[in-house]
Amino acid sequence: FLPVIILFFVGLLAIYSSTLNNPNANDNFEKQLIWGIIAFSIFFITYSLPTNTFKAIAIPTYLFTILLLILVIVAGRRIYGARSWFEFGPFGFQPSELAKVGIIFALAAFLSRSNTNIESFKDIIITLAIGLLPVGLILLEPDMGTSLVYFGIILMMIFWKGISLFGLFVVLSPAIVALSSLFGAVYLWSALILVVICLIFFKKDIFFSGSIFALNLASGFFVNYVYGALSPHQQIRIKSFINPSFDPLGAGYNALQVRVAIGSGGLLGKGFLAGHQTQLQFIPEQWTDFIYSVIGEEFGFIGTILVLSIFLYLFLRILKLAANAKDEFLSLTLIGILAVYFIHLFINIGMVVGIMPIIGIPLPFVSYGGSSLVVDVFMLGVAANIYRTRKDYI
Repeated sequence: FLPVIILFFVGLLAIYSSTLNNPNANDNFEKQLIWGIIAFSIFFITYSLPTNTFKAIAIPTYLFTILLLILVIVAGRRIYGARSWFEFGPFGFQPSELAKVGIIFALAAFLSRSNTNIESFKDIIITLAIGLLPVGLILLEPDMGTSLVYFGIILMMIFWKGISLFGLFVVLSPAIVALSSLFGAVYLWSALILVVICLIFFKKDIFFSGSIFALNLASGFFVNYVYGALSPHQQIRIKSFINPSFDPLGAGYNALQVRVAIGSGGLLGKGFLAGHQTQLQFIPEQWTDFIYSVIGEEFGFIGTILVLSIFLYLFLRILKLAANAKDEFLSLTLIGILAVYFIHLFINIGMVVGIMPIIGIPLPFVSYGGSSLVVDVFMLGVAANIYRTRKDYI
């Protein structure tokens, strides 16, 4: 709880600084403070519930979030080309954030059943179906960034369940080949050669290995069709990730400016409210997806490392709790929560330093946003609840 409180207040400082000279966003600090009060109130309620409540509400929560994802496609507000928000007066809510809880609970409930065999083709298909149904709905909004988080949740939970290295290879390799194809034919064929080497290493029969290779080959060539189905601004973002100078005043602008901001902070930073990139508003929406650049510019390398260290401590505590939990549902739930936090951290900071495309992923507990804050703190409440009753379940 204490590391998250620290992260929340660091976020408040960065939100205040990044919105101080922006008349269109100078009330975001107050809004985030209100959302914080709501979120931490939910934390204490969640912390006090009987631990077996989470298993009881797993499937209803999943079905409810699926319903919300369908409704938002039909009646949600369109922001930045994606119909992914419900509005309630001055506040908005993003169902895809709550759906993360639904998918974690549902996957944990299915994978923890006594008759589930993660190595069987049938159970792998069911697991992927549970995870990919909300992904499909989110892609219809469209919101590619959030869908990547869901893929990460699925992979980490089936890995924790005990899927073999070969099973993980079967699940991951098509995605890796598809991603490689975006960088050109040389990368595509290099990835396919690597797939062949891995298939030889695993020594499966020729028919099965040929089927896996065909699947990878199809994913590599099919990605062009998927790329063509993306909206124009998403295509430009991908091109700008591969080459930021492709559109330096457009889609590549943010990628270039955030690196200038975080690099200019040096070791100790320029000081609170003294960052030039931040105060002169060179980076649009810097209080959300790019808030780490604000921390880097004003608090320097020391500030960014401190934030990473706090996250690392939180991750290790959750991982230790998951490893010691004897109840498989609770253990898988903790890993799902850890997956959400870790993937958000990796992608968000990756966007700032230029190793990930700009896809709109907030930094947990730090970035401005009520939906993400409430859901992240709720999941923290689940983890703290499991810790509270550890003598019963560990």
